[in-house]
Amino acid sequence: MGYDIERFVGYVNEGLLCSICRGVLEDPLQAPCEHAFCSACIHGWLVHHSNCPEDRQTVDVSSLRPLYRYMKNDLNRLQLHCKNKESGCQMVCSLESIDRHEKECEYSLIPCFNIGCTVQVERRNLDGHLAVCEYRSHECPNGCGYFILSAEDIQHNCVAELKTELELLRTEMICRVEEAKHEMESRLDSQRRHMVQKESVLLNQIEELKSQMSRLMSDVCSLMAAERQHRQELEQAELEKRELMELLRGLKKDCRLTTTGASKKSTNFRPLTRVESVKRKPREVTVI
Repeated sequence: MGYDIERFVGYVNEGLLCSICRGVLEDPLQAPCEHAFCSACIHGWLVHHSNCPEDRQTVDVSSLRPLYRYMKNDLNRLQLHCKNKESGCQMVCSLESIDRHEKECEYSLIPCFNIGCTVQVERRNLDGHLAVCEYRSHECPNGCGYFILSAEDIQHNCVAELKTELELLRTEMICRVEEAKHEMESRLDSQRRHMVQKESVLLNQIEELKSQMSRLMSDVCSLMAAERQHRQELEQAELEKRELMELLRGLKKDCRLTTTGASKKSTNFRPLTRVESVKRKPREVTVI
């Protein structure tokens, strides 16, 4: 249902009135044909109808949309009286803030806080009512600390009330201890399972690390053996190199000696004369 138009101050545009209840739109929705309705009004209408109440065009719940922004702004700016005007409230505020005011209005009727009391009083008079309410409670004058209602004063027994309170506290404490015990046992079981699972995982990881370490040591031993063999090969190669160098130096020395002897022989040689050449020419013997 929409707001009563009599509560509003000034003129209200016809487009801001619900086509069903004829009140000012409350929680408005708009049909595809652009007619606007209160949310409660149009939902109630569509339970028994499937068309717009204004132009009879087809409408269903899924086709309803929020009101246009400019229409929503116009609606929120409307000024109206508080619903407690007849009780004495003179507040006039915008439709946008009326709900907030009425929740805190001093003239609003609220129920009494005391258990069993059905009286409703204005908020501004609540304290006065609580002071005289026949269902109000007060602390026992004998000092037991128990709060009693005025109607129960004659039947109140401090010892019995304290025993009852003590028994209730004892029962509550036992329940809490049991709950704490069960919760602790549950946590311990959960932690125990978690530790066992964690231990299994750690053991598997340790075994894997051992296996990796064994393979690593094997690889290191292989590398060290290869390194020793390589070093021995290098030492053998170095030894052979020195032997070759010694041999090479010996060959060079022999070559220098041979060259020096050949030079001396060529220095002592002189050319023969023609006569000496003829004399030294060997005779040719003809064998027949």
